[in-house]
Amino acid sequence: MKKIFLLTLLITLSIKSWTYDYGPKREFRGAWIHTVGNSNFRNMTKDSIQSLLIETLDIFEKANINAVIFQVRPQADAFYISDIEPWSRFLSGEQGVAPKEIWDPLDFMIKEAHKRGMELHAWCNPYRVTSNDREQLHPGHLYFRKPHIFKRYGKQLYFDPGEPEAVEHTIKVIKDIVERYDIDAIHFDDYFYPYPIKFEEFHDDHSFVKYSKDQGFEYWQKADWRRENVNRLIRMLNDTIKSVKPWVRFGISPFGIHRNISDTPDSSGSRTNGLSNYDQLFADVPLWVREGWIDYNVPQIYWKIGHPAADYYELINWWNNNNYKQHLYIGQNISTFKEPDLNNPSQSQFREKMRLVRELENVHGNVWWPGWSIPNNPFNFTDTLTKQYQSYPALIPSYTHIDSIAPKPITNLKRKANHITWSHNEKSDPLQKARFYAVYKFPSDVKTDTDKNQYLVKIVNEPKFEITPSKEKKKRFKYVITAIDRCWNESLPSKELIVRH
Repeated sequence: MKKIFLLTLLITLSIKSWTYDYGPKREFRGAWIHTVGNSNFRNMTKDSIQSLLIETLDIFEKANINAVIFQVRPQADAFYISDIEPWSRFLSGEQGVAPKEIWDPLDFMIKEAHKRGMELHAWCNPYRVTSNDREQLHPGHLYFRKPHIFKRYGKQLYFDPGEPEAVEHTIKVIKDIVERYDIDAIHFDDYFYPYPIKFEEFHDDHSFVKYSKDQGFEYWQKADWRRENVNRLIRMLNDTIKSVKPWVRFGISPFGIHRNISDTPDSSGSRTNGLSNYDQLFADVPLWVREGWIDYNVPQIYWKIGHPAADYYELINWWNNNNYKQHLYIGQNISTFKEPDLNNPSQSQFREKMRLVRELENVHGNVWWPGWSIPNNPFNFTDTLTKQYQSYPALIPSYTHIDSIAPKPITNLKRKANHITWSHNEKSDPLQKARFYAVYKFPSDVKTDTDKNQYLVKIVNEPKFEITPSKEKKKRFKYVITAIDRCWNESLPSKELIVRH
């Protein structure tokens, strides 16, 4: 009996070790690239900015990141060519002033990300207009035409979420992006109603009095009314996005605490003691997940394991238990990965945080903050990620609630000089067209199995793959290609192609 137990234990450990070494076949691996507050671009040429972005994406590719979340609307402005909102101050240095050499950063990033087998999510802030009282709005800004839909709070200017025209404008902006750009998702961050300032009230009394009664709210229900204002925006945005392009996802990265246990009479909140999405920002994120108004959720769990007010361990488990079987990714603060492990202070929390992400049933990946720091390799973070935790590519978990039909297999697989090429014949249904292709490479003596991602060598966006010569001359390999549609459904594998190189 003892021998059987030991054998079972060894088998279990070997399975966990395999999983640990190679990682899962499917995992969301995103990185945020923020533009708000950027003071460098204004002094850079188009070529130098593009070179910086390319260098950053190249390092992301080496780290097997598969989604870039690029901030294109930091403050009711545009990091892309727009007829609706002014050029961002964080690109040229002055709002409404185009870069000296006209170019479109969003279009550029879409093409460069896709070229590397990565998705591009357009990150927009819904309501923030300024970051301080020194910033000047462009004379053509909506504020000067419709000042009544804006509110000052502290030193900042915001849209009033209670004003229907504010909601309509936001939807108009997002619809324009979805219509004109080949993005994979619209992404919102955690700024809905403003983060509270002590002893200062957000003065939306006018819109509350004007609209609340007709919307079914009494005078004591202002908090509920505010939440419904945000709910309405989320519902309408999702409906709008899907009406234009059904495959474009809508994701939210909320503040990491939904509600504290002390704020919930039924004790449904997390054992935390911090600001609350629900009570202070008026964002009911679990409702949006449950109702299917968003396609993925990325709570920003930016604290360390053992934090006295917001323990990472408590929060990742809370979100895992309240995700309603939908896509859940964890917003990770890179700096906390160097914190000492509670059980073994000689090592960091890196391993334990990754263990939680990969072992909790309803967690499907990470988004790294800030993405700009990844090329700098802080405390060997990028090296550890690249060599240990993301050493092999991974497919993004499929969005089967949008589309669950796999694309047709590829055909006409053959070698041309130092390239492998193939065809994919789906031309009618955009949901079944290939967005990417997965290239698998097996030693000739290994059985072909596309579930084993250690043989997944690259995700490409064109029907060709450049062969890299092996160290052992003229060794035989078996190549297999699959098609991946816009919702990450994967086709059946192609026939094997034997290549000697």
